[in-house]
Amino acid sequence: MSTLGEVFTLQAGKNITAKDIKDTTTELHPYKCYGGNGVRGFVASYNREGDFSIIGRQGALCGNINIAKGKFYATEHAVVVERYCDVDLMWAYYTLTALNLNQYATATAQPGLSVAVINDVCIPIPPQKEQERISKEIEHWFALIDQIEQGKADLQTIIKQAKAKILDLAIHGKLVPQDPNDEPAIELLKRINPDFIPCDNGHSEKLPYEIPEAWIWCGHNSILDISGGAQPAKSYFETQPKLNYIRLYQIRDYGESPIPVYIPINLASKQTEKGDILLARYGGSLGKVFHAEQGAYNVAMAKVIFKFENLIYKEFAYYYYLSDLYQGKLKEISRTAQAGFNSTDFNDMYFPLPPINEQQRIVQKIEDLFSVLDNIQNALEV
Repeated sequence: MSTLGEVFTLQAGKNITAKDIKDTTTELHPYKCYGGNGVRGFVASYNREGDFSIIGRQGALCGNINIAKGKFYATEHAVVVERYCDVDLMWAYYTLTALNLNQYATATAQPGLSVAVINDVCIPIPPQKEQERISKEIEHWFALIDQIEQGKADLQTIIKQAKAKILDLAIHGKLVPQDPNDEPAIELLKRINPDFIPCDNGHSEKLPYEIPEAWIWCGHNSILDISGGAQPAKSYFETQPKLNYIRLYQIRDYGESPIPVYIPINLASKQTEKGDILLARYGGSLGKVFHAEQGAYNVAMAKVIFKFENLIYKEFAYYYYLSDLYQGKLKEISRTAQAGFNSTDFNDMYFPLPPINEQQRIVQKIEDLFSVLDNIQNALEV
């Protein structure tokens, strides 16, 4: 057993003004500049040369460990760790990291580490050859962990791509087989709305792609509508439920940290029932699709209105809005991302309508496949 001060020389660097530190390396500023949180930028001169561990000694991240090699500049907030007796560089780095030196920081508004204090921190010193073996073993396992993490990231990307492909097959009529006993969509449409005029089924150049014979292309706005949300002035907002108040749903309520807001029910001009479909209308959330809860909804969202009963299975429409057919349309009308889209933006948008029984089979297949993919996703996040 020893102490840091007996095995290393810990010495802070020297002050340098911010104007002398550049964001990117140049011919005139080729040297890395280390501060309390790692590399601050690049400078014209250096004050250390060699291979060293660096301890950050100032700021919320004080105690963090970096490695500096070659010529570099250490500021007064960076403690350079000079080794004695051929101590292995990587063993020193991993040992300093494991010590969690941040625990010795001063509990002030600007936390800092005292070199005098950390000089007295005890560490076990293995033989020099064992230090090298320890370092190599750590690097082996860290490399393996990095491969696993990259594999997880790749798999998550594949899951996202697989879901998109499933939705693409669904709206092309290729996810489940067609049943000749199903009533064709056009016949159902004409029974519900005798005045309906169908699009040219697959023969018009305007139509996105060919669909099965029992399906029919419909103009989006001929069978669906959207109703933009509304909200009163924020002075009416309450954070606790009250008599004659209703929950106002906002996009953030579908995130990880919902913030409940309640408004007078007489001012809730736009309301939803549980299971209605809501579409994000603008900004960074444009394209997101939500299942509504019972309540009111604000201006950032629009509710999907079904013009005819028993024509579209609600969940089929939900997955249609998640598909590239709808999402691609949003990219075309991205000019409205700030103002929010309206129903008229979908005048030239098409909806591929299958027989109602096939819609239900498609939704069941999507949910079965998504469930398998979600289980894999959840396992990756454990």
